[in-house]
Amino acid sequence: MPDPMMYQQDTFVVLEPNQPEQFLTAAELLEKLQAILTQRQENLPRELQRFTSIQAQAQYLIDTSCEFDLGPGEYLQWYAVRLEK
Repeated sequence: MPDPMMYQQDTFVVLEPNQPEQFLTAAELLEKLQAILTQRQENLPRELQRFTSIQAQAQYLIDTSCEFDLGPGEYLQWYAVRLEK
């Protein structure tokens, strides 16, 4: 039986163009995605349009994706990492 710790997503490494990598908690990543989505409500991907709240959109991205396209040459990528054994 797999260890449940293998499926915890407490910390993420976040990558952005021309920026050093950042380590964010799940709450910090949710906040960052919400800030980005707030500015992009006019041009959302179809799968995000079905959610009525920005928080639900951001949580959906965390749960199902690891990248959000922000335009030509711009993106936000995140990957769950485990910092402890």
